[in-house]
Amino acid sequence: LKLGRLYRYVKLAVLGSLAAALVLNTHSLLASLQRNELSERRFLQLNKCPACWGTSWCRKFLNGQLRLESWGRLRLLDFFNVKNVYFARYGEPREGSRRVVLKRLGSAQELADIDTKICRRATGRGRCDLLQALPATEFASLNGDVRLLTPGAVEGWSDLVHCPSQRLLDRLVRRYAETKDSGSFLLRNLKDSERMQLLITLAFNPEPLVLQSFPSDEGWPFAKYLGACGRMVAVNYVGEELWSYFNAPWEKRVDLAWQLMEIAEQLTNNDFEFALYLLDVSFDNFAVGPRDGKVIIVDAENVLVADKRLIRQNKPENWDVWYESKFDDCDKEACLSFSKEILCARVTVDHNYYAICQNLLSRHAMWRGTSGGLLHDPPAEIAKDGRLEALLDECANPKKRYGRFQAAKELREYLAQLSNNVR
Repeated sequence: LKLGRLYRYVKLAVLGSLAAALVLNTHSLLASLQRNELSERRFLQLNKCPACWGTSWCRKFLNGQLRLESWGRLRLLDFFNVKNVYFARYGEPREGSRRVVLKRLGSAQELADIDTKICRRATGRGRCDLLQALPATEFASLNGDVRLLTPGAVEGWSDLVHCPSQRLLDRLVRRYAETKDSGSFLLRNLKDSERMQLLITLAFNPEPLVLQSFPSDEGWPFAKYLGACGRMVAVNYVGEELWSYFNAPWEKRVDLAWQLMEIAEQLTNNDFEFALYLLDVSFDNFAVGPRDGKVIIVDAENVLVADKRLIRQNKPENWDVWYESKFDDCDKEACLSFSKEILCARVTVDHNYYAICQNLLSRHAMWRGTSGGLLHDPPAEIAKDGRLEALLDECANPKKRYGRFQAAKELREYLAQLSNNVR
């Protein structure tokens, strides 16, 4: 009882403090609601460039074509917006207004850490003039005299290039959207500032490069990249997070589960022979289109790309032995067990099936205090049949050797059958 009263007092104190802050800052709050911060260079951190994500959309930002949605204009609420993700309206004269998502690609602390790391690499100190420090970093060493971006120069900088091939790096440069002269895989064809932006993005948060190199227009299951200005990136708004469908009707959840398994298959086996492994899989990393009901990946920061052609060519030890991911029963949210080195060295890997089954679909999935996964509480006849539960268990925690590969295949087929039956 004492703890209950204490909790109520603390809650009232917090609410009172917020109310007082609102009253004391009424004038500044009204001003913030009226002005368009997305047209302000400092808010966009344009002054950080070329230690930024790009400038391709700066004209749209600075001309006032983007405006934060109502509550997003209140800086007082930034305390709760840890991930620095904003919703905005983007208007084109001929197309009308549409919703977009703006990302700083990191928390305020993570962005400050980028500046600190750049300064330490250049001067050995934690604080410095970024623009003066950049020429002394490894990002500047890959200058206009360098013809290609090579694996030896960037290997291990981030998950995207943990084990890069020349084919992957050529693809990243050729499809780099923050240059007016895209289409060339030659690094020296980029301007100095563009080259610096590409390398800094690759090192600190490669999500924009994943979206550009594996675009939704070509059928990849990622959000569409629109552009950047300073340290603000714009992507298309997909829809509500997958989490909001956790208690949707059974028919809807079956369709979403089938799509998730199809995404796992596409990223693992495709005609381009790039395996894209999802190292962070949770309900808030996916969203669902409100009209077409399509599942899309909306957080692509932690994606490891392995080039299967290179693996077959180099033939590292056990390269042709099927790799089974080990089940991780950690009793926490979004747990995954994996070895990046093995993901980079095997052609046949079940990691994506494992990640989707364990963290999203099966009874082992945990998120926001719930358990049971997206396919919880199936209809009585399906629960009685037992096939769905057996396939999900084998996909998450296989009992037979290579059992997950077979279970994932059968699960995709079974979910497709169920989905067709309920439509």
